[in-house]
Order: sequence, then C-alpha cells, then structure tokens
Amino acid sequence: MSNRGYDVVVDVDAEGDLGHTDLQEDLEFHSSTFDDNPRASKIPPDSSNPFSTSNSTLASKRYLWTLSFYAQFFDVDTSEVLRRCRVALYPRSNFLDILHGNPDLYGPFWIATTVIFILFITGTISQYLAQRGVEHFAYDFTLLSGASGLIYGYTFVLPVALWGVLRWFGSEGANVLECWALYGYANLIWIPVALISWSPVNILNWVFVAMGFALSALFLVRNLWPLVNATDMRTSRVLLLVVVALHAGLAIAIKEFFFA
Repeated sequence: MSNRGYDVVVDVDAEGDLGHTDLQEDLEFHSSTFDDNPRASKIPPDSSNPFSTSNSTLASKRYLWTLSFYAQFFDVDTSEVLRRCRVALYPRSNFLDILHGNPDLYGPFWIATTVIFILFITGTISQYLAQRGVEHFAYDFTLLSGASGLIYGYTFVLPVALWGVLRWFGSEGANVLECWALYGYANLIWIPVALISWSPVNILNWVFVAMGFALSALFLVRNLWPLVNATDMRTSRVLLLVVVALHAGLAIAIKEFFFA
C-alpha cells in the first residue's frame, strides 16, 4: 500500500458550499493514475553515437552544421586542462577516469598546435646550426607544413581508425572523443623534447626523442588497455603492438625530419 498513490475526491453539494459538505459521507479515495516510476518514461541514451558522453544530454538536439555541436567538445576551463596536462605527464591513475566522462578537444588541439610551431622553430634552429658556414640561410617552410600534416594527422586521424577497429572487434566502451583526448594529451611530452633536441650532438638528440617515445607510449598503452582488453587476447596484443609501432614511427619521423 505504501508504494501506491491515492487521489482525494470531495463531493461538494449543489450550492457549491464546502461548509455544508459532510466529509465522513462525501470523502472518497481512489487509486492514483500517476506513474510511480518517472524514470520508466525516459528514453535511454544512444550508445551507438561515437560522440556521446555521459553528460551530453543535449547531444541529440545538436547538428553537425551548428556551432553548438562543436562547442560541446570545448566545454572545459583552463584549470581543468592544466590538471589533465599534469596527469598526462605524471600519470598515477587511468586517464579516462580523470576525464569524468567529459573528454575535450580544447587541450588536444592546442597541444598539437604548440608542438607543430615548436618543431618548426627548433627544426629551423637545427638547420641553421648545421649550415653555419653558408653565407645566406634560407628558411624551410616545408618544415611547418610537414609538422602540421604529421602531428594533426597522427592526433586526429589515427584515433578515428583505432576507434573503428575497436568497435569492429566488439569493444563497446570505445569512444572516439576519448581516443582523441588520449592521443592529444600524449603529445604533451613532445613539447619539452622538441625544445631540447636541436643540439648539434646527434646521439643526444636520439636519447631525448627515445625518452619522449618511451613516456608517451607508456601513457597510451596504459590507458588504451581497458578498451583493447574488451577484445580477445590475441587481438588485444596485436592492437597494442600496432599502437606502439605507429608511435615509434612518429618518434622516428620527428627525429629525422626536424633534428637530423
């Protein structure tokens, strides 16, 4: 009885005077027709949406051609971005847990853009030091276009491919925004690496790049493991090997194209 609601019905006399109403005779109780479980009428979120997050309640009302659709991916303040950067450099827990269901593109975009310009500047310095005997030094702006294609492609194209492969092999927890966030914040280590790898000592540059590769690859493997582990054991190992191999390719490309 405690789980059901009741409506109170009072029979008022013909003159409309509630004062002449006999509550003992005219008071009746009827079972309520209201739904006791308001959650039963809610529409569950669409788990097939690759851009859906746990707090994007208005995602279904936003369209690709509207600014509000893209604004939701940048809905993060500077203090939160800095906190995520610290966690990316000094990981103590799974990075996806730090995101709290709100992955952003603000940090990945500006980190990638910063890496591109630093690679161009330090790569130019490295070329200048290697050509100090040349009378006229010409800037090589192909370094800028090459850095843009390499970093932007690795940060935003490769995670989409990874997400597609994970979904193909049955990893329902995979989210393309989380993949973008992982690869975007993993690029943070390349900022200090690029700042110190322009020296004329080639072996020293290799050491710096190798350290950057090791730290960022460890970050990726550690945080991708819960997603990859949703597949079978053989597939998960192959995917992790491919992730590490592609990341090694990025490190080698950075070394050879900008600090050779």
